[in-house]
Amino acid sequence: MHHGAGLLRLTNDQALVDALKTEWRTAVLNAADRQMLTYTEKLTLTPWEMVEADVIALREVGFSDAAILDINQVTGYYAFVNRLADGLGVELEAYQLDKME
Repeated sequence: MHHGAGLLRLTNDQALVDALKTEWRTAVLNAADRQMLTYTEKLTLTPWEMVEADVIALREVGFSDAAILDINQVTGYYAFVNRLADGLGVELEAYQLDKME
């Protein structure tokens, strides 16, 4: 997770960053964040299994339709860009690798 350093700067919570890097389900999260990650994981790994209930679950923890659209679009965008890069064999540049450490 190369955004770990940025998340640490924002949260000042190393335990949260470590949990998100290894297994987000062990992280101390509020209900909305936990449901958002459940949704994004499912959309990323098994998009063909998405159903209306997944959107309803986000609404039930307080996300507006606009916020749900944002979550969906950001997740889809990153999946798209990562697949393009992976499919073309693009490697991270040295400065990006340094950020990951």
